[in-house]
Amino acid sequence: MKLSASLSFALLAALALPAAADRGLSVNDLVNLERVSDPQLSPDGRYVAYQVRETDFAANKGVNGLWLLKLDGKSSPQRLTDAAASSAGPRWAPDGRSIYYTAAQDGVAQLWRVDVAPALAGGGKDADKSVMRDAFEAKPQPAVVSSGLPIDIGAFKLSPDGRKVLLALDVFTDCPDINCTKQRLDATAASKVSGQLYDKLFVRHWDTWADGRRSQLFLGEIGADGALQPRLKLMSRGIDGDVPSKPFGDDSEFAFSPDGKTVYFGARIAGKSEPWSTNFDLYAVPADASSAPRNLTAANPAWDANPLPSADGKTLYYLAMKRPGFEADRFGLMALDLASGNSREINPGWDRSAGSIKLSADGKTMFAVADDNGQHPLFGIDLASGKARLIAGDGHINGYDVAGTTLVFGRDTLQSPSQLFLGSSKGGKTRQLTGNNADKLKGIVFGEPEFFDFPGWNNERVQGYVVKPWNYEQGKKYPVAFLIHGGPQGAYGNDFHYRWNPQTYAGLGFAVVTVNFHGSTGYGQAFTDSISGDWGGKPLEDLQKGWAAALAKYSFLDGERACALGASYGGYMINWIAGNWQQPWKCLVNHDGVFDTRMMGYSTEELWFSEWENGGTPYDKPENYEKFNPVNHVAKWKVPMLVIQGGIDFRIPLEQSLGAFTALQRRGIDSQLLHFPNENHWVLKPQNSVKWHETVNAWLQRWTAK
Repeated sequence: MKLSASLSFALLAALALPAAADRGLSVNDLVNLERVSDPQLSPDGRYVAYQVRETDFAANKGVNGLWLLKLDGKSSPQRLTDAAASSAGPRWAPDGRSIYYTAAQDGVAQLWRVDVAPALAGGGKDADKSVMRDAFEAKPQPAVVSSGLPIDIGAFKLSPDGRKVLLALDVFTDCPDINCTKQRLDATAASKVSGQLYDKLFVRHWDTWADGRRSQLFLGEIGADGALQPRLKLMSRGIDGDVPSKPFGDDSEFAFSPDGKTVYFGARIAGKSEPWSTNFDLYAVPADASSAPRNLTAANPAWDANPLPSADGKTLYYLAMKRPGFEADRFGLMALDLASGNSREINPGWDRSAGSIKLSADGKTMFAVADDNGQHPLFGIDLASGKARLIAGDGHINGYDVAGTTLVFGRDTLQSPSQLFLGSSKGGKTRQLTGNNADKLKGIVFGEPEFFDFPGWNNERVQGYVVKPWNYEQGKKYPVAFLIHGGPQGAYGNDFHYRWNPQTYAGLGFAVVTVNFHGSTGYGQAFTDSISGDWGGKPLEDLQKGWAAALAKYSFLDGERACALGASYGGYMINWIAGNWQQPWKCLVNHDGVFDTRMMGYSTEELWFSEWENGGTPYDKPENYEKFNPVNHVAKWKVPMLVIQGGIDFRIPLEQSLGAFTALQRRGIDSQLLHFPNENHWVLKPQNSVKWHETVNAWLQRWTAK
């Protein structure tokens, strides 16, 4: 039957309307979603092990479990570890017979192994072969490898032959053994003296006060019985620094050579300059610890990271920045000839900052992820020419692994939490492997996102996006949540965020607008660089022009009912907006935002950040710190503001938010302060996340109600 044009459009409009049982995403939905991550392919590429974080809301925590999936298109995922125990970091043994991971035993993170490919029983032609069971007849029983270690294992990596393992342990470097560290910690806990004397920075970092321990790299041997032998060798001997780095370092920061005889790792020598230095170097040390670590990248005073040896052991690939003191410089892909000591950049013409690198099986391609125009795709970089090509695009690639030509990656988008996909290292078609959260998301309608461009500062191209409310109807207008990203060298992209997720506002019936202003990542290094020294200049102009462009393009945005929200640098911008762009906003939300840039330069922990962004120290360049200082514009504040702060946020300390709230209260401006004593720069605990969202949502609804 042929329909008239008018009837066809009417029918399509009716089909687009949400059903009565449908609803938008809520914060309770968000915090209880399963989070799929860290895919790890078996050496033969036939299986993938991965991690799933489930929320124990009553216990107010996340619990990680490990799963295994055969990639035959027929099998279902199978749980490897007990749901009650939090297990993380699955890594295959080189022979593909076992998976190693970390989990607590009696409150201490130990190394465990679960055997997934036992030898076939009986005789016959297959008797001496190892095969993966297609299904577990009985639940596999994990075995603790490092039982008895008195302190936590932070990260680990197996040697190519599977007989050795690198372990990252937090120790007192003047202790002769690991037990000494445990004894000292116990003595400190039992003491009634709480004072700690410091003679250098860091005294605190991210969310932890320094207690004198360093993360150091040890090598252990795994015996014939599968257990870690008691004697460990210190690989990072004489290194006054953390291996891996803190607070977010992992096993990508150290590696074995292919023959297992050499260990490579990255470290920043601490000394008294650690808080203002980004000079990480790569070191080589014999696996038998017969000599001290040797610096391989001393010539570069900036950041060298992620050592990755070639299959023949002749080349060490790694990432490197060029400008010391700048944490958001572009990471170039480097190749170091280990015989001559000469290094070269492989991809100088590719204006993206590489991360999470892996080598192809034939050694001709380096895989890497990078921010790129609102997406975070996987690229393949030809090692001969430096040319990059897209392998898996659209959305945010949050983890991947390659075995032969088999590729498995995790991808999340603005309309989907992370799922695993199967593809080829050559690119091309992909197949979704996991279906986590299908039951939890049943009946939930996500707001539709759309990216848009506009001429920003200096008429340069700037990108943003809008998200429609979940219950969008053509012809209606909706209140707006205007989200401002942090970093400031970051971006709002096509991803599924668990703290600043646009869908929670869309689920509330709001439209969302974001702008990736000058300083954002994924648009070239010059664009990223442009914010330094100009925090309140180009970015504010981009935000203003982006808001105007969105209002002109999208008629469903109600410009008379809009609130601006931001965290970290975004929180700084909220404070800056309060004194410099008040007119469109009904309310403001400032999470962990800088209020006084000069005091920030004295009280934050990673001093390289504030010193780079302001062109020097606050005592050498006080005028730079005052140029865009929100505290100098408080007399013009008038918009109601919600201030939120984590009590153990040492990046932007508590006094910054207390100062902003004091200013608001003293001026008689409607304001609230939400303080989380046990949260850092992020709100991570499930019940606190619900409290955060409920408070923010109530604030938005209060000030945008008709």
